[in-house]
Amino acid sequence: MTVYAYIGRSTRGESVRGAMEADSPDGVAARLSQGGIIPVDIRAAGAAAAGASAGMGELGRRLGLGKPRTADLILFTRQMYTITKAGIPLLRGLRGISGTTHNLVLRTALEDVLSSLEGGRELAVSFARHPQIFSQLYVGLIAVGEATGTLEGSFERLGQYLAQEQDIHDRVKGAVRYPLIVMAAIAIAIGVITVFVIPKFAPLFQALGDHVPLPTRILMGTSRLARAYWHVGIALAALLALAVNRLIATERGRYRWHEWKLRIPVLGRLMQQAILARISRTLAVSLNAGMPMLQTLTTIARSAGNDYMSERVHSLREAVERGEPLARAAAVGELFPPLVLQMIAVGEETGELPDLLEEVAGFYEREVDYTVKNLSAAFEPILITFVGGIVLILALGVFLPMWDLIAKVGSGH
Repeated sequence: MTVYAYIGRSTRGESVRGAMEADSPDGVAARLSQGGIIPVDIRAAGAAAAGASAGMGELGRRLGLGKPRTADLILFTRQMYTITKAGIPLLRGLRGISGTTHNLVLRTALEDVLSSLEGGRELAVSFARHPQIFSQLYVGLIAVGEATGTLEGSFERLGQYLAQEQDIHDRVKGAVRYPLIVMAAIAIAIGVITVFVIPKFAPLFQALGDHVPLPTRILMGTSRLARAYWHVGIALAALLALAVNRLIATERGRYRWHEWKLRIPVLGRLMQQAILARISRTLAVSLNAGMPMLQTLTTIARSAGNDYMSERVHSLREAVERGEPLARAAAVGELFPPLVLQMIAVGEETGELPDLLEEVAGFYEREVDYTVKNLSAAFEPILITFVGGIVLILALGVFLPMWDLIAKVGSGH
């Protein structure tokens, strides 16, 4: 007899873990099934370290570690499109995908989805059990596909949507990386000069007595403070970061933080364009799939990724619920510029709103692309001005006293 560790699901969907002696894994599965437990994973129990490792893995999954990336979800969605298009039964197709999925969190979720489907639940309901992986939009489009018999089309639209979202995210991330690297390099350079370089000049500067120039006194004072109280500075920085995090954790603080981010020069405009591209694309995909307008706007408001923009979308939803056309409601909420509002109005009048929203999404994506390509040019004046100011302060602080010393030596001769 061998001891097997098992993971299963009760009839209520609760996770069940334990160990059991049996001749084979099939024997364990049979006994679990008799007890009303659906087996998910059965394997021979190893040493205590293996059990501890599994416990740590479960803890990591609960903390969100190893959460599937967007690329993993894109691959899964395209695989689901392939099996629905080929007419492969969902249980068989999902079982095959689950067996080849490398991400542990996604594989565990798919195993639970399989158990849920075997229990008679719908696919959308099974996906909704894992909101940390499958968003409300994802679940909503699957539900529409199941209800209308167009599940293949839903997965196709979701695959395209996620790929476009990933493309925009990567471009924005790549554009922001350059100025952040430059600012970090400047901060490191200033720290090295303040802590290690300026003290080497201190004996030379002290020869001037009371005639040390103001920029030099500022540099020397800053250097002494940094060397004597660096631990206090780190503690204050940590306390400030903790206070900011606590403030952002509140609803009002998070709203103000998200609003402020959209007002940052250059970057704020880029983030707003990316959010509007996502909103337009989500509207187009959802309406094309047959999802009701109010449900779509509710989903967008909850998943916009920015509380300030979410509130504006929520106001848009309330206006549409009162019976106002989408274009007029968007104009009152100042969500879109006049050109986009005209496109939405034409789409409502001609009954081609989803197609026009696709054009709007394409418009914003092109704007994001243009802004990203010109981001370096936009940041250059700001970075040059900042770096120039730092260099001027350092140059004046170091060279002014040296010039005074040279003048004294010259006058002494």
